Amino acid sequence: MSGLNNFIQPHSHYIEYQIEYQEEKMLKKILALFLVAIALILTGCVSIGGGLQSFVDTTDGYEFLYPNGWLEVKVSDGPDIVFHDLVEATENVSVVISPVVGDQTLADLGTPTEVGYKLSKNAIAPTDSGREAELVSAEAREYKAKTYYKLEYAVQLADGRKRHNLASVGVSRGKLFTINISTTEARWQKVHGKFEQVINSFSIY
Repeated sequence: MSGLNNFIQPHSHYIEYQIEYQEEKMLKKILALFLVAIALILTGCVSIGGGLQSFVDTTDGYEFLYPNGWLEVKVSDGPDIVFHDLVEATENVSVVISPVVGDQTLADLGTPTEVGYKLSKNAIAPTDSGREAELVSAEAREYKAKTYYKLEYAVQLADGRKRHNLASVGVSRGKLFTINISTTEARWQKVHGKFEQVINSFSIY
């Protein structure tokens, strides 16, 4: 009987070892597959637009890319949509939709400089806001068979803080669409490349 026990015990240990070994192999396979899946997901995110993800509004007819990790902010009036960064909470992107008179085109509203100046006075730094906005650049561009005005502003808030804004405006179906993305002047050099991608991705139907 003792011989039988001597035979069973080492084999039971061997079986336990084999089970542990197989479980370890299985865990390694699962981990490997998980890492591959993560890599594929990350690669997919980058391929969308260098750390950007898509927002599409099929009801109002526009779309754009915005930075990964930004969250939507619910607003009761004003912008149609707002996203902001979790860490740098004052960094945000918004879209505003407003009517235009009759069948006016973007060109009917003025040149890029004229529209950029009007936007600065009516939205970015309106009278009595305490803000000041300098139109740094204004240019027309074609994207997906539509004309857009791309605008850049240096903004100073009432308390003296400085910010930098990029905007793009376009007209479709009797509406003026304006996308605006903003950050502090201190972070502008770091994020302006990504912000350019956001503005350049803006498309209206």
